[in-house]
Amino acid sequence: MVREATNTLQKSVLWDWLTTVDHKKLAVLYLISGTLFFLKAGLMAVFMRIQLMFPMNDFLSGQTFNEFITMHGTIMLFLAATPLLFAFMNYIVPLQIGARDVAFPFVNALGFWLFFFGGILVSLSWFFGGAPDAGWTSYVPLASRDYGGLGIDFYVLGLQVSGIGTLVSGINFIVTIINMRAPGMTMMRMPLFCWTTLVTSILIVFAFTPLAAGLALLMLDRMFDGMFFIPGEGGNVVIWQHIFWIFGHPEVYILVLPAFGMISEIIPTFSKKRLFGYTAMVFATLIIGFLGFMVWMHHMFTVGIGPIANSVFAIATMIIGIPTGIKIFNWLFTMWGGKLTFNTAMLCASSFVPTFVLGGVTGVMLAMAPVDHLYHDTYFVVAHFHYIILGGIVLGLIGATFYWYPKMFGHKLNETLGKIMFWMFYVGFHLTFFVQHILGLIGMPRRVYTYLEGQGMDTMNMISTIGAFVMSAAIILLVINVVYSAMKSPREGGDPWDGRTLEWATPTPVPEYNFAQTPQVRSLDPLFYEKIHGDGTMKPAEPIGDIHMPNGSIYPFTISLGLFFAGFGFIMLNMENAIISPWIVIAVGGIITFGSMALHSVKEDHGYHISKETVEQMEKEVGTNG
Repeated sequence: MVREATNTLQKSVLWDWLTTVDHKKLAVLYLISGTLFFLKAGLMAVFMRIQLMFPMNDFLSGQTFNEFITMHGTIMLFLAATPLLFAFMNYIVPLQIGARDVAFPFVNALGFWLFFFGGILVSLSWFFGGAPDAGWTSYVPLASRDYGGLGIDFYVLGLQVSGIGTLVSGINFIVTIINMRAPGMTMMRMPLFCWTTLVTSILIVFAFTPLAAGLALLMLDRMFDGMFFIPGEGGNVVIWQHIFWIFGHPEVYILVLPAFGMISEIIPTFSKKRLFGYTAMVFATLIIGFLGFMVWMHHMFTVGIGPIANSVFAIATMIIGIPTGIKIFNWLFTMWGGKLTFNTAMLCASSFVPTFVLGGVTGVMLAMAPVDHLYHDTYFVVAHFHYIILGGIVLGLIGATFYWYPKMFGHKLNETLGKIMFWMFYVGFHLTFFVQHILGLIGMPRRVYTYLEGQGMDTMNMISTIGAFVMSAAIILLVINVVYSAMKSPREGGDPWDGRTLEWATPTPVPEYNFAQTPQVRSLDPLFYEKIHGDGTMKPAEPIGDIHMPNGSIYPFTISLGLFFAGFGFIMLNMENAIISPWIVIAVGGIITFGSMALHSVKEDHGYHISKETVEQMEKEVGTNG
């Protein structure tokens, strides 16, 4: 039965976080875990740059370098960038559409814990004979049972578990954005960040499904004598490349589109102008999402798929530059004539534009199949990829961190430290990766752990490594800023930036129910509209009353824990001298997972209500912060 809210202060803090289905708390969990994975992968990158600092260096062995390069890419894409983006999507999107929660709070929590336990499973490979070493793409036959070690099994099962979490989270965001918008919040009044989240979630549904299928086939090959990717047995290794890149290229846009949305929120706020060309930006986002599935074979120009296929995919790859160009010009026109405030968030957003353009230009160069034959296995591709991922997504994430941090944690990050950090990161980034374009053009192959003297590569590799050190120092300074600001920064109200969208209409800290009364939206940039045409506050679309909220649940945690045990059990099938039977571990994991599902299914849980009187009292208490 539905119950009245109880005093949450009586609950254990640990139990509260393990069982929470509050999208705001889950966002914080995503932020913390994604940051830890980011730091881990970044440390590996620094070690690789130290190895390449001098010719014929022996800081890392070739095998360790292969493991580092595989884990660096895998963690950064699957376990760092994606959850960090999900952190802001979870916290901000429900607030921006005027919702009290996401559509499926239980599924939202399940998505986080599946991601988390999948990441732990991948990371455990270091303790069982070595990490995966076939590259983040795990091309077969390098990843087959004949050549790939036990680490590949951790890669396969860990990404399966983590990928299911990302998939269900994507479904949840789609339903939330389509069904839970406040009255008056039409699709064409949604903030750009909500649009990019919607398109990203659609991409997740259609991209992570083939990845899950491909990983399942690779698991069957490695553990149950399957023959899907074994040419001698009638299989085909190129099929893996098709499956992977049908996922892999949309994955680039799964990461980039939310960053586009973040930039589209920051630039108008600190330009004191409405986003230029809103409608064009929406359709450009939709076109990018569609074309993202039409270009996967440009990763396979050197495989030998033929001139017709190469030409078709080269043209499609160049066409995708058009909607991206629309976004670039609209951001510039938004800033043009605006009253600009260059704080840290705006520095990140404005510098994102030229950095991403450079990455896009080199992408168009790589879209030419004859040229790609020359560039494909060189550091030119490494430079291009990092200009998109690091110069694009990470700049967007840092900007979003400074922009939304007051809303999430109640205080701003220190601007002086922030600006120093930005310039260190930006200079270090270009030092690291710009010279890698030149290294690629003079012939330095990628994925090699050393190189010979006298080839003209020594100085540029030294510069690249110095840049990596500067970037690392910038990230350390960001962590220091977080700690320093928590102790020294004053508490902020609900709208410290004079914001334009609905998240700034809520008090800080944001109440459990987000909005005491669902807001009535009357325009694009609804809060700014009320500041100009109203009294600066959102008009309610309903009278104040009891608010229904979902109960917390431990089952997302236990379901994910069970899948973790089951995945580890399957990995044990390829272990020598296992202490206990792998089938026992698989059975235990299955019992935990399906038992939790069964208990959740039969347990009647209708959530609870926060009474009208309690809501009114809470609103009075936070009113001074609003």
